[in-house]
Amino acid sequence: MHRRGASARDKTMKSKNTPEEQFEIIRRLAVEIIQEDELLRKLKAGRPLRVKCGYDPTAPDLHLGHTVSMHMLRRFQELGHQAIFLIGDFTGMIGDPSGRSETRPQLTREQVLQNAETYKRQVYKILDPEKTEMRFNSEWFDPMSVPDFLRLSAQYSVARMLERDDFEERYKTGKPISVHEFLYPLVQGYDSVALKADIEIGGTDQKFNLLVGRDIQRAYGQPPQVVITLPILIGLDGVQKMSKSYGNYIAIDDAPEEMYGKVMSISDELMWNYYALLTDFSPKEIDKLRDGVKSGAEHPMRVKERLAYKIVEGYHGAEAADRAANHFETQFKKRDVPEGIEIRVWPLQPTEDKPTILKAMIFCEMASSNSDARRKLEGGAVKLDGVKIEDPNYILEKDRQYVLKVGRKIAKFSF
Repeated sequence: MHRRGASARDKTMKSKNTPEEQFEIIRRLAVEIIQEDELLRKLKAGRPLRVKCGYDPTAPDLHLGHTVSMHMLRRFQELGHQAIFLIGDFTGMIGDPSGRSETRPQLTREQVLQNAETYKRQVYKILDPEKTEMRFNSEWFDPMSVPDFLRLSAQYSVARMLERDDFEERYKTGKPISVHEFLYPLVQGYDSVALKADIEIGGTDQKFNLLVGRDIQRAYGQPPQVVITLPILIGLDGVQKMSKSYGNYIAIDDAPEEMYGKVMSISDELMWNYYALLTDFSPKEIDKLRDGVKSGAEHPMRVKERLAYKIVEGYHGAEAADRAANHFETQFKKRDVPEGIEIRVWPLQPTEDKPTILKAMIFCEMASSNSDARRKLEGGAVKLDGVKIEDPNYILEKDRQYVLKVGRKIAKFSF
């Protein structure tokens, strides 16, 4: 069960860019390329390269973290190469141990297949369906015999597996490592054999698995794939990578209003990660925005609204982005304050050209001192117009009203 793109046409596709130009485009987007000389040599071969990226359907939603690699696949398509979107319906039942401090819960075949159905629909929000080869790794693993699987498992030693950082840490601390977890990198590596991959892309946390793929291809008589690692998108919590299992993600199928609100909930510092990985803003444009925020020429809330609009527009269109922005304005910025909450006016002094959230908390009697305000901010208890604020130096705008919420207390003020 798989879908192929227009393979006959793909064989004759020519890129408008020279191999050297393609190499520079790819290198600008990558964290690391292993090996760079191999990539340039493959690009000079004059044929469409087979570029693979795998996605385990461990939950129904593809999220914005997935789109970092999907946009790289799209870029390869635009350069004239064949993108392979691999749905890991077999590997999904094992569970990728990358970055995990404990064994993942195993999913049933039924759960994995149900989740995979939603992937098939969502992927073409980014990838060109005519240039995408969609595959399922159960195609080659379901019919694999026990002797074939034993041959695969013989290609790597336990000592080599324990060189992996997360396995090594779990082994040292006495946390259990299930035998089936050792199989995951081997199975992912064999995917590259079955697909005859020239290139595999993945996040920096996937580096070990991707390198195993090179070794497995050599063991089966194939030229090793080039490995391209990409930056990791941090989740809404600002700590862990965006992940379905951590629950800190924005699904690409989220309703426009929900997607917009989730983007607005991230910290000011985290939004630069999102600008870099989820928009087509150039590094120079992002640096200009960042400098504007630092100097006070740009307000972080306005810059974040621009980010939220851009992301929603990309998945739902400009009309939906307009509605989402208006909904956020209505629901969070101009919402009614519960009866009995006093509207206080902050008399702006000449020395307070850039009043901070910390000063506002003290003014509204939401904190007894600077240290008390900082503690509440760091504890995630402070929301301004419905958006969590953690930076004590967050600067407020003039000539507008705010709704401040600290724990269960709410105040409305203006200055």
